[in-house]
Amino acid sequence: MAKNKIAPKATMARPQPKRHTRIVSLVSEEENRIIDEYLKKYRITNKSNWIRETLLAFIYKNIDEDYPTLFGEHEMRR
Repeated sequence: MAKNKIAPKATMARPQPKRHTRIVSLVSEEENRIIDEYLKKYRITNKSNWIRETLLAFIYKNIDEDYPTLFGEHEMRR
């Protein structure tokens, strides 16, 4: 009787580099309660990942909106 051989799991490359830098922020008890209720309501289980993605999405949006143009807003509206 031959044994069933299990193929070794293929490892995938990490899509993101390892995170080594820590950012610490303090919030009030009320702010923490609001965040926790939001995470519970939308069934978000990874709080740090959600905070990181939310923060970076806000930053990327602002960078995109503030992108320098050849002409100023006033000149373009003429």
